[in-house]
Amino acid sequence: MEIQRATRSDREVLFDVWLRSMRATHSFVAEEDIQSFIPLVREYLSSDASDLWVLRSDEGRVIGYMGMSAHKMESLFLAPEFFRRGGGRLLVRHAYALHGVLTVDVNEQNASARQFYEACGFVVEGRSELDDLGRPYPLLHMRLK
Repeated sequence: MEIQRATRSDREVLFDVWLRSMRATHSFVAEEDIQSFIPLVREYLSSDASDLWVLRSDEGRVIGYMGMSAHKMESLFLAPEFFRRGGGRLLVRHAYALHGVLTVDVNEQNASARQFYEACGFVVEGRSELDDLGRPYPLLHMRLK
């Protein structure tokens, strides 16, 4: 696997990875909320300000991505068929190499994501009752120890 900066030509594939991963891991999110996220995610992925990194398979296929904002991991999504193959840890190590200090917000209802980040060495530092859009999806604020 290899990590590279995302290019404009990666954006549609990144959206597909996000949507499939979201549906596979966020069963607690209502479909109407997923639909409302779509334009926001498309905007995020197409923004020149987004610091996006792509994870490619050995064959060059996009299998995941990570978005950074300074030391905060804003997003980390893998294609569901590549879950539990080390790609997520590789992206976290890459982010650590870039920034040293790492934080991430995780949906409290997403137990597998919380377990993943805890296995990578993150600890919960705080909690918000609502997500960044004011919706009832509590967030855990985590920091790499």
